Amino acid sequence: MSRSSSEKKEIIVLGAGVIGLTTAIKIQEAKGSEYNVTIIAETFPTDPRTIKYTSFWAGAQYVATRTEDLNLRRMERETFDVVWAMSEPGSGVAEGCLLRCTDYSYLPAEEQYADEKDHPCAFIPDFRQLRPDELVSGASQGFACTAITFDIPRYLPYLLARFSSGGGTIVRGAVGHIQQVLEGGAGIFANPNSSRKYSAPDAVILCVGLGARFLGGIEDKDVIPIRGQTVLLRAPWVHIMPTLRDLKDGFNPPYVIPRKGGDVIVGGTYHLDDWYPLPRPEITERILSKGLKLCPDLAPPEVRAEREPTVDDLRPLILDVGVGFRPYRNGGVRVGVEWMDSSPLKNQAKKVPVVFNYGHGGNGYQASWGSAQIALEYLEGAFINPK
Repeated sequence: MSRSSSEKKEIIVLGAGVIGLTTAIKIQEAKGSEYNVTIIAETFPTDPRTIKYTSFWAGAQYVATRTEDLNLRRMERETFDVVWAMSEPGSGVAEGCLLRCTDYSYLPAEEQYADEKDHPCAFIPDFRQLRPDELVSGASQGFACTAITFDIPRYLPYLLARFSSGGGTIVRGAVGHIQQVLEGGAGIFANPNSSRKYSAPDAVILCVGLGARFLGGIEDKDVIPIRGQTVLLRAPWVHIMPTLRDLKDGFNPPYVIPRKGGDVIVGGTYHLDDWYPLPRPEITERILSKGLKLCPDLAPPEVRAEREPTVDDLRPLILDVGVGFRPYRNGGVRVGVEWMDSSPLKNQAKKVPVVFNYGHGGNGYQASWGSAQIALEYLEGAFINPK
């Protein structure tokens, strides 16, 4: 049955990671009553942690990336404006999920900028080039700015609550092939006793991350994982975020990311096409050693007051050791729209716009709001110029 122009359009977002949640919110809030938005996902932020749900394992911070990808540049720039406003003191609930702190980015000689104005973070407040006496061992150049970090256990539930309180619907389901939702919508996964009546969607938004490699009808083999391993410490005295580009060690960059609640992520690894889902003990030791060298403040203040700290001083602070698969895509983030048949039965099929929004690699949080805006633009463009 066709839907009248006065009825709300049914939009399905596949995926409840940071990209899926942010995109669903952007669509929901941008047009008010024009859209009914439903998220279908196998895992949600409040579920037990799993390697399948990458967003939980992120650092995560906002620091703009050195990239030639113009889409990613736009995404990151627009995301900064949103997240900076959200982190403003007294701005609301979101402020409790975000921490403004000083980022120190240290670069080896081969990574130096000839002109500091070329640095991607040059627009961020308090940006400056570090003096030679401020550099750490192994660095030939460095920069500082006021960055923003995301407290993941707080931020993801905040996004989910914001979506739900705005009238959004969540449905748990493992989608094997996109045709399932193009034809049946969320109803094929919903509780049959639910009073909510589900219709076939007017559009589907794919925010499936690494799942794009396996989702039937998409099967994007350009999507591969970049394995990241981190250590979570309880160190509320840390309020700086140092990072050292370490290209000589297989690109295992040491970094320290403090969170609003007092936990600190220490990393990390950047292993392309590595599918091993459990922490490697030898890497944990290397993370702790390199992290402490980069940021001696990780050790408790009382220890530092008496002697030079060691890795053993960090062990009592360990809360968790985690592994996540960044959803990287050869060719860059996939954003765009494609019209697909809702059914293999040609006499029953209609064309449905499918908007792609995946492949962000390790830039999901810092690109999320800008990426959601681009997805919204593709969605609106599809409705203006239907096939």
